[in-house]
Amino acid sequence: MNRKLPLIHRGESGNMDFGARVRTTTSSAGIMYFFFTVVIVFFLIMIVRLFQLTVVKGNYYRSLSEDNRIREVVIEAQRGRILDRRGYVLAENNAVEVTESLQRQPSKRYYHDAAPFAHLLGYRQNANAAELQADRCLHKARLGDTVGKKGVEALFDCELRGRNGKKLIEVNAQGLFKRTLNVVKPVPGTDVQLSVDSDLQRRAYEMLQAKNKKGVVVAINPRNGEILTLTSFPSFDPQVFEDNDGKAIMALFQDKNRPLFNRATEGTYPPGSVFKPVIALAALEEGIIDRRTIVQDTGRIELGDRSFGTWNYLEHSRTEGDVDVIKSLSRSNDIFYYKISEKMGPDVMKRWSERFGFAKLTGIGIDEVAGTIPSPFWKQDTLKEQWYTGDSYNFSIGQGYVLSTPLQVTLAMVPFANGGRYCKPTLVKQGTPLASEPDCKPIKEITIEHLETIREGLLQACKVGGTGWPLFNFRIADKTKPSLTPPPATGSAALTPQPSPTTLPIEKLWDPAYLTATSPANLAYTKTVELGCKTGTAESMPGRKPHAWFTVFAPYEDPEILITVLFEEAGQGSEVAAPVARELLRLYFERVE
Repeated sequence: MNRKLPLIHRGESGNMDFGARVRTTTSSAGIMYFFFTVVIVFFLIMIVRLFQLTVVKGNYYRSLSEDNRIREVVIEAQRGRILDRRGYVLAENNAVEVTESLQRQPSKRYYHDAAPFAHLLGYRQNANAAELQADRCLHKARLGDTVGKKGVEALFDCELRGRNGKKLIEVNAQGLFKRTLNVVKPVPGTDVQLSVDSDLQRRAYEMLQAKNKKGVVVAINPRNGEILTLTSFPSFDPQVFEDNDGKAIMALFQDKNRPLFNRATEGTYPPGSVFKPVIALAALEEGIIDRRTIVQDTGRIELGDRSFGTWNYLEHSRTEGDVDVIKSLSRSNDIFYYKISEKMGPDVMKRWSERFGFAKLTGIGIDEVAGTIPSPFWKQDTLKEQWYTGDSYNFSIGQGYVLSTPLQVTLAMVPFANGGRYCKPTLVKQGTPLASEPDCKPIKEITIEHLETIREGLLQACKVGGTGWPLFNFRIADKTKPSLTPPPATGSAALTPQPSPTTLPIEKLWDPAYLTATSPANLAYTKTVELGCKTGTAESMPGRKPHAWFTVFAPYEDPEILITVLFEEAGQGSEVAAPVARELLRLYFERVE
């Protein structure tokens, strides 16, 4: 049976085609459509991105490119110099030379004869975030800048720092120097001329160092408050901070002797008998005593289970007999002050102490503390104890809870030297650009008659029979004669010592026999200088030697210098501190200006 088979087309290759050609064509078209869509989207994205980079953010990326090509390098300003009162340079910076360096160009500071001046000058270091935030200077410090941290460097940081410069440098693709485009020169800082006398400062430090006891010397001009010397021992080298010597800096902080501690303004001590002039004047002004009031020295006073003695009785079993206010100062008699304190009471003593600057900041401008003047309220609030008569006894002789800085003691003596005016201390020499007018104000409650009574007691303290024996019959070589050392030239880059012609060897300074044997009385030209002075010996920790104090002003009639010396736990003020003051007075008066 013959049947018709379905028509089958054979391809050129001989393969049978069952309609697959139609399906293959449809799939290929979809792939091509998808491919072209992706390509178009990609190009659209690229176009949008290109538009964003070139138009929308073109300036931004152009700036980044320019920044990569151009570098800004800081040129540190040359910091202002610090000079002493006669023009000697105490601290200065090197001048910055503009080079092709890509690094910040620092201006390094150098301290001349550093240790004697370290606490006064201070040091500088990199500014931290808090200092940058609190900066009140016209030319603001920036990250990486150094600023004054302590002392004069901090006090006059705005004036000293100047204004940094900069240079714009073009670099190549590898970041290497290509050329300098522009230079903005730095503006140097302002020089600061201090009131400090470098000869006195250095000599004071040498004597403190020779004694090898922690100590302080402060000297001031009582006419205007200019600080002539502010010396603290032990000291340090501020150059280690400038050089960023981490090991040396760490050693300073770990030193048990605390060389970074400025004992002149931050150390508090019982002032002992150098406090008595204030209490004596207070008793006169309050009408508790007068010039003729007599107290019988009994050597000691028994108060309950405690005994309060005077130094002469405790050391030599001697009494002073009848003691008036002048003799109480010249002989430093404690019994006199015990008795008047009973009538004055702590509140009156506190009020007068504060009038002379105790328990208050002096305003010198560098780091300082206020100290303590106690009262019944203070004792109850601080120690939860009541006030006793024995507390008043101790208060009256500068012991017990009374604490003061050597600078405060110095300033408290100033009114007895200048006619009753309390002076705010200044570290800047009068007549220089950064100086302000002297700030010396009368203590209104003082009467001249009572002031002169106290001054008479201080005069007698430095005469035969007083306690200031190293300065009895104090004489100096006449500085008007041509044989003395000529004055130094000002503006010297480094310090040049100008020792006194009669300067004693330091190792002999505390030898009473040597002091007498080397008196300038044998010199061809001498003159006597009268002094007002007060010795002080203040108890320290049990079992240790007392603190040695001595304060003196000269010449007595019209003083131009007042010196206070303190040695911690060193012994009697007359034996240990007074010889230092004597040597400094010689240096001061014998040197030709």
